[in-house]
Amino acid sequence: MGLKNIFGKKRELSEEEKKVRKEKIMALERDIIMALRQVYDPEIPVNIYDLGLVYELKVDEEHNVYIQMTLTAPNCPMADYVVDAVKAAVEDVPGVVSAKIELVFEPAWDKSRMSEEALVELGLDE
Repeated sequence: MGLKNIFGKKRELSEEEKKVRKEKIMALERDIIMALRQVYDPEIPVNIYDLGLVYELKVDEEHNVYIQMTLTAPNCPMADYVVDAVKAAVEDVPGVVSAKIELVFEPAWDKSRMSEEALVELGLDE
């Protein structure tokens, strides 16, 4: 990926510029994860990130965000609410241009996807 100079020709990014861009994207990803930790499953008192409902998180160079996620049950009556809450939380993160949320049900969610913190909070850390 290069930058256009004043003549419209692309120039390659220096290693330093690539490093700075990568660091900015990593910082934005951290901020997005913090925002996702503020969205809770309506039926389980744990945030969706620690529940393991987020399968994939990508941020492109223009700071557009793609999230692939699932729900604890495919027939969840609150599916639209959860997806809308995730989209709103991500788009509220400073620096995010847009967010696309894809809801999937394969692979199926199970408790093995939960973080250690979520397991402890629910008393499932045995």
